[in-house]
Amino acid sequence: MKKLFLLLLIVQSGLSIKLTAQTNFWNSTAACLGQKPPGDKPEVFAQSLLSKADTFAFDRVAFSADGKEFYYPTNTTWFNNKTLEIRYFKHDGKKWNGPFLLNEKYSAPTFSMDGNTMYFLGGKRDSLHSQVWQSQRKGGGWSEPSLYLSKTYGLYDFMPTKSGVCYVGSNAHQGSLRDFSTYDICELRMSATDTTITSLGKPINTPGFDGDFYVAPDESYIIVSAKETKDFECELYITFHKPDRTWTTPVSLGPNINDGVAHRWGEYVTPDGKYLFYSKGTSPKDCHIYWVRFDKLLAKLKQENLTTSN
Repeated sequence: MKKLFLLLLIVQSGLSIKLTAQTNFWNSTAACLGQKPPGDKPEVFAQSLLSKADTFAFDRVAFSADGKEFYYPTNTTWFNNKTLEIRYFKHDGKKWNGPFLLNEKYSAPTFSMDGNTMYFLGGKRDSLHSQVWQSQRKGGGWSEPSLYLSKTYGLYDFMPTKSGVCYVGSNAHQGSLRDFSTYDICELRMSATDTTITSLGKPINTPGFDGDFYVAPDESYIIVSAKETKDFECELYITFHKPDRTWTTPVSLGPNINDGVAHRWGEYVTPDGKYLFYSKGTSPKDCHIYWVRFDKLLAKLKQENLTTSN
């Protein structure tokens, strides 16, 4: 019994040291590629590191849970994948190294909850199917992407959560695959024999395109690209999961983030919950990845909206 107790102490101590090391890195000056953290106003993230020649960084980014890996898409345009790439930086314990090429013709890198799988959109063009791809950790890198899901309906902005429920932008119950005005933010549940998809309905979804979003791993909130125009300009809003499992009416993230007409998408919150990343531009020429301090804004909006909705 004494040996078992000592073993548990050793395991717990090791876990504590590991978690402390991860926390310390997020709080260190090396976190987030060593960039100076932003305040309440969004700033372009690491432009000199991410943009090269005629390419620009855009879409959703992804940090590993410990903050020591950073993945981001680059391209020369918005609507063509011929020059689309995912690149990454990796911290070796002393410094950041990169950028390195991860793969070509994929976008929206998204980690699984255990960090051992990465999901992507894109890949080989298929006019009849929408697809989600995956890579597995392999040695110190990643396997070549393989097909994870292929459906005759839309699978856009695929994101897993801790409960096992996934979220996607999809038109599974209406319209044609390429009619983006019919896309809703949906729950997607998978079993060994079936895949079911359910729209979140109102008030999150609207008659227009609803597909760009970020869902918290614990499903406590969703950040959505709202008020979409026919040309997909939009603002960033947030909705909270209520105790009865319904969602609050989405509200604006405020004038600092929604500071004029622009495309805003690729919403992503760092694993430490401190920063919101997103892409913004009026065209590819002025498109950048932005970041902003988010934890305090999140707490404020959560208190205001969950109190109002009860």
